[in-house]
Amino acid sequence: MISCEVALYPLETTNSDQIINQALSSIQNQGVTCEVGTMSTYISGKPDQVWQSLKTLYDTASSRAKELSMVVTISNSET
Repeated sequence: MISCEVALYPLETTNSDQIINQALSSIQNQGVTCEVGTMSTYISGKPDQVWQSLKTLYDTASSRAKELSMVVTISNSET
């Protein structure tokens, strides 16, 4: 099991909340645990599922934002 903290930053847009919410919705059925915080989201699960979720988040958000930054911290700790 791995976990990560991820933050999306859509740039040069007025609808960043919508872009982030759409990206988060895109990973609902990927078998990961997802806890949305005020500044970042925590994702945990099997390594392949977490990596795929990060790719899905990025792909979904970048398809809607002209520019995008995504910051990720990954841990293999189970705590």
